[in-house]
Amino acid sequence: MEIDVLAKRLRQCRRERGLTQSEVSIFCDITEKSYQYYELKRREPKLSILVRIADFYGVSLDYLVGRTDQKC
Repeated sequence: MEIDVLAKRLRQCRRERGLTQSEVSIFCDITEKSYQYYELKRREPKLSILVRIADFYGVSLDYLVGRTDQKC
């Protein structure tokens, strides 16, 4: 996984929807600090968390990790 792409796309998806990191973390059942670390490239999320985030944003896992530029 390209962590730079993941961080960029997480931030982009969140901003497109006008959400805070706190709002995303609540839905995904993770701490706000964990989500911040994903956007700051300090940590890589587990697959189960990535799936929850992708579902929340309505995008594919491939999009989040940079394997495609198509969101769905």
